[in-house]
Amino acid sequence: QVQLVESGGGSVQAGGSLRLSCVVSGYSNCMGWFRQAPGKEREAVAGSCTRGGWIAYADSVRGRFTISQDNAKNTVYLQMGSLKPEDTAMYYCAAGDYSGFVRLWASAYKYWGQGTQVTVSS
Repeated sequence: QVQLVESGGGSVQAGGSLRLSCVVSGYSNCMGWFRQAPGKEREAVAGSCTRGGWIAYADSVRGRFTISQDNAKNTVYLQMGSLKPEDTAMYYCAAGDYSGFVRLWASAYKYWGQGTQVTVSS
Protein backbone atom coordinates (compact mmCIF):
# COMPACT_ATOMS: atom_id res chain seq x y z
CA GLN A 1 0.00 0.00 0.00
CA VAL A 2 1.36 3.42 -0.99
CA GLN A 3 0.12 6.58 0.69
CA LEU A 4 0.60 10.04 -0.75
CA VAL A 5 0.20 13.41 0.95
CA GLU A 6 0.43 16.62 -1.10
CA SER A 7 1.12 20.11 0.16
CA GLY A 8 2.29 23.47 -1.11
CA GLY A 9 -0.76 24.69 -2.96
CA GLY A 10 -2.05 28.21 -2.59
CA SER A 11 -2.94 31.41 -4.36
CA VAL A 12 -0.47 33.27 -6.53
CA GLN A 13 -0.54 35.95 -9.18
CA ALA A 14 0.13 35.21 -12.81
CA GLY A 15 3.83 34.93 -13.48
CA GLY A 16 4.53 33.66 -9.99
CA SER A 17 5.87 30.36 -8.73
CA LEU A 18 4.85 27.58 -6.38
CA ARG A 19 6.42 24.32 -5.33
CA LEU A 20 4.18 21.36 -4.61
CA SER A 21 5.40 18.49 -2.45
CA CYS A 22 4.19 14.93 -2.23
CA VAL A 23 5.40 12.75 0.63
CA VAL A 24 5.33 9.10 -0.35
CA SER A 25 5.12 6.13 2.01
CA GLY A 26 5.96 2.93 0.22
CA TYR A 27 7.67 2.45 -3.11
CA SER A 28 6.49 2.89 -6.65
CA ASN A 29 8.69 3.09 -9.71
CA CYS A 30 6.80 5.98 -11.27
CA MET A 31 5.32 9.15 -9.86
CA GLY A 32 3.00 11.56 -11.60
CA TRP A 33 1.38 14.92 -11.09
CA PHE A 34 -2.11 15.50 -12.44
CA ARG A 35 -4.56 18.36 -12.21
CA GLN A 36 -8.27 18.87 -12.53
CA ALA A 37 -10.07 22.16 -12.97
CA PRO A 38 -13.79 22.53 -12.24
CA GLY A 39 -15.87 21.10 -15.07
CA LYS A 40 -12.84 19.62 -16.81
CA GLU A 41 -11.30 16.18 -17.01
CA ARG A 42 -8.25 15.27 -14.99
CA GLU A 43 -5.12 15.84 -17.05
CA ALA A 44 -1.51 14.80 -16.65
CA VAL A 45 1.06 17.45 -15.86
CA ALA A 46 4.33 15.56 -15.41
CA GLY A 47 5.73 12.18 -14.51
CA SER A 48 8.98 10.51 -13.66
CA CYS A 49 10.14 6.92 -13.33
CA THR A 50 13.10 5.87 -11.24
CA ARG A 51 14.11 2.86 -13.36
CA GLY A 52 15.47 4.31 -16.54
CA GLY A 53 15.34 7.90 -15.34
CA TRP A 54 12.34 8.73 -17.53
CA ILE A 55 10.73 12.16 -17.21
CA ALA A 56 7.89 13.60 -19.25
CA TYR A 57 5.76 16.75 -19.29
CA ALA A 58 2.48 17.78 -20.79
CA ASP A 59 2.92 20.25 -23.63
CA SER A 60 1.02 22.88 -21.67
CA VAL A 61 3.61 22.99 -18.89
CA ARG A 62 6.87 21.99 -20.56
CA GLY A 63 9.53 24.59 -19.88
CA ARG A 64 7.61 26.05 -16.94
CA PHE A 65 7.23 23.10 -14.57
CA THR A 66 9.86 20.71 -13.24
CA ILE A 67 9.28 17.36 -11.53
CA SER A 68 11.95 16.05 -9.18
CA GLN A 69 12.41 13.53 -6.41
CA ASP A 70 14.32 13.56 -3.14
CA ASN A 71 14.65 9.89 -2.27
CA ALA A 72 16.16 10.65 1.13
CA LYS A 73 12.98 12.52 2.05
CA ASN A 74 10.60 10.20 0.17
CA THR A 75 9.24 13.30 -1.51
CA VAL A 76 8.31 14.22 -5.05
CA TYR A 77 8.21 17.87 -6.03
CA LEU A 78 6.55 19.86 -8.75
CA GLN A 79 8.24 23.23 -9.19
CA MET A 80 5.85 25.49 -11.08
CA GLY A 81 6.96 28.75 -12.65
CA SER A 82 5.53 31.39 -14.95
CA LEU A 83 2.11 30.42 -13.68
CA LYS A 84 -0.94 31.30 -15.72
CA PRO A 85 -4.61 31.58 -14.73
CA GLU A 86 -5.28 28.44 -16.78
CA ASP A 87 -3.01 26.52 -14.38
CA THR A 88 -5.67 26.94 -11.71
CA ALA A 89 -6.78 23.47 -10.61
CA MET A 90 -6.64 20.86 -7.91
CA TYR A 91 -3.29 19.14 -8.24
CA TYR A 92 -2.88 15.46 -7.42
CA CYS A 93 0.16 13.31 -6.84
CA ALA A 94 -0.06 9.73 -8.06
CA ALA A 95 2.05 6.57 -7.88
CA GLY A 96 2.27 3.74 -10.38
CA ASP A 97 4.43 0.65 -10.48
CA TYR A 98 4.94 0.20 -14.21
CA SER A 99 8.19 0.05 -16.18
CA GLY A 100 9.50 1.86 -19.20
CA PHE A 101 8.70 5.36 -20.39
CA VAL A 102 6.49 7.69 -18.39
CA ARG A 103 2.77 7.21 -18.96
CA LEU A 104 0.84 10.47 -18.86
CA TRP A 105 -2.60 8.98 -18.34
CA ALA A 106 -4.43 8.46 -15.06
CA SER A 107 -5.20 4.77 -15.47
CA ALA A 108 -1.48 3.93 -15.22
CA TYR A 109 -1.42 5.11 -11.60
CA LYS A 110 -2.86 3.03 -8.79
CA TYR A 111 -2.42 5.31 -5.79
CA TRP A 112 -3.53 8.92 -5.43
CA GLY A 113 -3.19 11.72 -2.92
CA GLN A 114 -6.02 13.92 -1.70
CA GLY A 115 -5.01 16.91 -3.80
CA THR A 116 -3.83 20.45 -3.15
CA GLN A 117 -5.47 23.53 -4.66
CA VAL A 118 -3.55 25.96 -6.85
CA THR A 119 -5.20 29.24 -7.80
CA VAL A 120 -3.55 31.68 -10.18
CA SER A 121 -5.05 35.13 -10.51
CA SER A 122 -4.52 37.50 -13.42
